[in-house]
Amino acid sequence: MPTLAAGDHAPVFDLETAERSKFSLEDALARGPLIAVFLKVACPTCQYTLPFIERLHRQFGTGKIAIVGVSQDDADHTRKFAAQYGISFPLLIDPEPYKVSRAYKLKYTPTLFLISADRTVEIASEGFAKRDLTEIQKTLATRLGAAPQPLFLPTERIPEYKPG
Repeated sequence: MPTLAAGDHAPVFDLETAERSKFSLEDALARGPLIAVFLKVACPTCQYTLPFIERLHRQFGTGKIAIVGVSQDDADHTRKFAAQYGISFPLLIDPEPYKVSRAYKLKYTPTLFLISADRTVEIASEGFAKRDLTEIQKTLATRLGAAPQPLFLPTERIPEYKPG
């Protein structure tokens, strides 16, 4: 089963955050597009990728877009992960048997999706893909009429790709 691809419709879901509040994909999409990042806290590529997603959140987290992580770990480990890696966007808990992850047909973590307000997957990306993150940033900047801030700093040595 291949992972959802651009053009597919994102399955709807309702999950709890690591802080025990409720999250609904449909409610979030009513306000605009959403980035959903599926992760496992022990995954080295997730640990590498999520701080860049946090940079996107700081650039565009104006209420016009939403960014959420979907963790395949328990709430306690997920909260510790957020604190360790400086993640301020909501992290949702997809408990075993990982119904939401299965609905999105995940093969690897991290996997991220840029989902439009009509539930169409605009961009799907597995692992850390510099090109995909740059494309998501450009798409959001264009949609919001904003100038993108540097996502990757000149002092950072960023690989083009790291598998999940």
